[in-house]
Amino acid sequence: SNLNFKYETLEKATNYFDLSRKLGQGGAGSVYKGTLPNGKTVAVKRLFFSTRQWVDEFFNEVNLISGIEHKNLVKLLGCSIEGPESLLVYEFVPNMSLEHYIFDNNKVRILSWKERYNIIVGTAEGIGYLHGGCEYRIIHRDIKNSNVLLDENFEAKIADFGLARCFAADKTHLSTGIAGTL
Repeated sequence: SNLNFKYETLEKATNYFDLSRKLGQGGAGSVYKGTLPNGKTVAVKRLFFSTRQWVDEFFNEVNLISGIEHKNLVKLLGCSIEGPESLLVYEFVPNMSLEHYIFDNNKVRILSWKERYNIIVGTAEGIGYLHGGCEYRIIHRDIKNSNVLLDENFEAKIADFGLARCFAADKTHLSTGIAGTL
């Protein structure tokens, strides 16, 4: 399918996961900036865990989540499951995470009140869409400032659906498990 990227393509795109390309690290893996052969800039997440059974489940989730489009959600473009490790490919969001603007002591830039308001509204709209606007109800379970990325216009895009739980829209479900990371 067109969701499936060749491992070698992503390896080259990230300059073999060069440290200078590393954008960050989360509970599930490290993220690298990559440039595809067509010139498109992407974010490649290199996952820590990879067993056969997990890969099947992972691919199902990729199929589900790649179909979700909303201006306040980071778009999943596809994955690679045939290499030595599993990789996820996302749209590249240039202005880092909200965490960087809140907690970084040498603040490169202070967000204006209008930007802050737009980030709050955008985050709420993204969560609202996950909870009720798409075909499946998705509970993110790990919303935090490091998972809110900022695009070129400082609009919020929610990232990291790794801990998402999906339910058919006609099912109601309360998620009681705590899944987040700090």
